[in-house]
Amino acid sequence: MTPVEIELRRRIHSEGPQTVATLMQLANAHYYATRDPFGAKGDFITSPEISQIFGELVGIWCAAMWSVAGRPAPAHLVELGPGRGTLMADALRALKILPAFRDALDVHLVETSPLLRTAQQRALEETGAQIHWHPNIGQLPDGPLFVIANEFFDALPVHHYVRTSKGWHERVIGIQDDALQFGLSPHRVPEPAIPENFRDAPEGTIAETSPDSLILMRQLAARIAAQGGAALVIDYGYDRPGTGETLQAMKAHAFVDALTGPGDADLTAHVDFAALARAARDGGAAAHGPVLQRDFLLGLGILERSAILIRQADLEQALAIESGTARLIEDAPTGMGVLFKVLAITPPGIPTPPGFGAA
Repeated sequence: MTPVEIELRRRIHSEGPQTVATLMQLANAHYYATRDPFGAKGDFITSPEISQIFGELVGIWCAAMWSVAGRPAPAHLVELGPGRGTLMADALRALKILPAFRDALDVHLVETSPLLRTAQQRALEETGAQIHWHPNIGQLPDGPLFVIANEFFDALPVHHYVRTSKGWHERVIGIQDDALQFGLSPHRVPEPAIPENFRDAPEGTIAETSPDSLILMRQLAARIAAQGGAALVIDYGYDRPGTGETLQAMKAHAFVDALTGPGDADLTAHVDFAALARAARDGGAAAHGPVLQRDFLLGLGILERSAILIRQADLEQALAIESGTARLIEDAPTGMGVLFKVLAITPPGIPTPPGFGAA
């Protein structure tokens, strides 16, 4: 029995059934504090691990937004949930061609896991950049923020609400036959907790919401609207509001039961980009997109950058570069180029950012 399951059972016995959000919060806090889950030997692979070009293009995008903002100094380059530090290392390497931006920026990583902080320090020590770590965005310094959030919002807790003949009830975790089981709370959910567009949904509908995501986005948007900068959110999810639950657990590159060994698998849910965009606008910022990751990367020149690297590589390296590029922009229905979306947050009145089409 994992430490998370022990804690869940303790809470269920003392407080009653626990929400899906509590499950995700407990499980992911333990999961990321106790392992490095990234890469072929871990549980999943993210875009920066697939190709260095991903981080390079994100870095160049941030530099472009810095230029649009009037080249402020200092400028804070921020990554939320930076994993091993691979994306930031690739971004900083690419930014060597833009010394004015490199000289103006300092790097801030929002990370709670001591284990991952160590990996990030190791990955970034050769960049020469000054690195600052923070446990949350409230600790970030004043001034323009240029924020990267790649596969960050998908790990934030979600709530599940189910429409029954007696109204909306929250999906919860209890104990039945000495095993963790999903069920429904007997208490009706107050209508304001249900997104307005779901309130008249038919019986059996599941509404998945992430209040933590919306609160964080409003905070980021308010900072950017007031002090300048930009944010780039890249994640898998959907661009239009929809019903149904998307909770999934990933271990050793395969889906597993979310209630089996909680804390030993990565728990995520698809990101509601329409809700994030609304939250950003509520915070006073402008939202651009979401667009498909494929379109974003093509707009930033991924094919051109890939071709340059291939010309400089040996055969084995060239095949790896070609394969990585293809995977990032794959346009099959479940390919990364389509499944992943990109959203940009800027102060109001800023021209359409690179990668988001014509103004």
